[in-house]
Amino acid sequence: MNAPTRERSQVANQVMWNRMISIVEEQAQALVRTAFSTSVREAGDLSAGVYDDAGRMLAQAVTGTPGHVNAMADAVGHFIRRIGRQTMEEGDVYLTNDPWEGTGHLHDITVVSPSFHEGRLIGFFACTAHVTDVGGRGFGVDANSVYEEGLYIPIMRFAAKGEVDRTLLAIVRGNVREPDQLVGDLYALATCNEIGHRRLIDMMREFGLADLSGISDFILSNSRRATLERIAALPPGSAEGQMRIDGYATPVDLRVRVTIEAGRILSDWSGTSGPDRKGINVPLVYTKAYTCYALKCAIAPEIPNNAASLEPFEITAPEDTIVNARHPAPVALRHVIGHMVPDTVYDALDRLLPDLVPAEGAGSLCNFQVSLRPRTDAPAPAGPRRAEVLTFNSGGSGARPGLDGMNATAFPSGVMTMPVEATEQVGPVLIWRKELRPDSGGAGRQRGGLGQFMDVGAREGHEFDISAMLDRVDHPARGRRGGQSGARTIIERDDGAPMRGKGRQFVPHGRIVRMAFPGGAGYGDPAERDRAAIARDLALGYISAGYARAQHGLTDEEIAEILALAAGGAEMR
Repeated sequence: MNAPTRERSQVANQVMWNRMISIVEEQAQALVRTAFSTSVREAGDLSAGVYDDAGRMLAQAVTGTPGHVNAMADAVGHFIRRIGRQTMEEGDVYLTNDPWEGTGHLHDITVVSPSFHEGRLIGFFACTAHVTDVGGRGFGVDANSVYEEGLYIPIMRFAAKGEVDRTLLAIVRGNVREPDQLVGDLYALATCNEIGHRRLIDMMREFGLADLSGISDFILSNSRRATLERIAALPPGSAEGQMRIDGYATPVDLRVRVTIEAGRILSDWSGTSGPDRKGINVPLVYTKAYTCYALKCAIAPEIPNNAASLEPFEITAPEDTIVNARHPAPVALRHVIGHMVPDTVYDALDRLLPDLVPAEGAGSLCNFQVSLRPRTDAPAPAGPRRAEVLTFNSGGSGARPGLDGMNATAFPSGVMTMPVEATEQVGPVLIWRKELRPDSGGAGRQRGGLGQFMDVGAREGHEFDISAMLDRVDHPARGRRGGQSGARTIIERDDGAPMRGKGRQFVPHGRIVRMAFPGGAGYGDPAERDRAAIARDLALGYISAGYARAQHGLTDEEIAEILALAAGGAEMR
């Protein structure tokens, strides 16, 4: 091949690579538009990707969460092994919610569709969505084993040659509280894979491809080389990170040793706490997903995510630790622990690569599920209804070496906070308050992101159970390089009755649950914070006068002047 032809081939491969990324993004957006569950439509708790015929991930959608997509990177191999390549047909659709071969808990449905071109299997599309309910005890921490957590669907056919399995749908409908939502999500998942397949075939015809072998080699070889170059540029070394978090009945200790060496980065979770009797345990696939994500964000954030760019990150964890829990451990809230994995990795990485990683943030999502029903303490008015309402919410992220933390923003999950209007539309729930929480970001040269307040009740005539999925109640986010800790989580009833950070709890008719979600920690010495930044925080209400006085040494006269300027509409620079 002469040089101009070779050059055109490289350009064409790069165009096709970009095209595949856009294809899976369209796949993800189709799922957002068609999904029934608010966790998908409003929060973006999903993933989408395309794979070659060997089951290696070639591209992932930007829309989605790393816990899904990095776990789903391994899932397609399980589907190939369980279904059998020789039995696959055009029009087939497969699914599972196996926590150990999917994405970590029963509430995630992963759907895989083989992609055929001119009668030949050329690859796969896969997607995952978090669904509102899978039966059992409901989404929460209370189960003692995975058997209690809901309906288990092994890797199997959802559709064979285009014909949906009606028996499977009947079983699903008979075991969940929100059957229309779940079945609707299954069809949405299958349809978004089909959209990805159509766009891929269009591209293959346009470029005259018979299969994906050439573009697969191009994507994977370039991604692998680029990632290895980044690792080679790092100073070799080894360091340990640790974090203590609330756990359920007793605190959990996370420990990881990160080692940078030639051609790879090792993360060993030896020394981490053992499994819990309640559902906060983490299958290894989910621990791997968030460990890889943390390292990739720090070291090679702009290299597209695929099988080869993840390959140099090797993760190990002893069996029967909370980050490598074996079946039948309860795992419904594996995100509560899994979302703390990146900050634990960064505790080690900060010792190896100073001034690179952020301070600790809220970590795990501040989720809760409300199970509403007619009141039982008195006759209910006409028209009460039962409903399951799941909300995704965020505390503050940790301050970065050169920037403040982000307010009410989920890191590492990346999912969005659900709008009040969308939440109240799903069932008879009322969000009485949802606003930023002043003074919750840890002080520092860079301030931690703010958490938020959220007050939740039910419409007249209803009582409810709330399944809390909160952490940072007893162990707030820790600052880095002299930064202060973020504010801790608070949960209580409006009558002052204390509530637990995790678990299903009854809320009587007329009562409101008040929650204050945690703030991110600060980075650097608070005495080094720029005065203009302090003035801006004070003017915007991010910090109070007492915070400015105690953390940054502002005088009463300075505070009064700043507030007067802000009241007059002066811009704070």
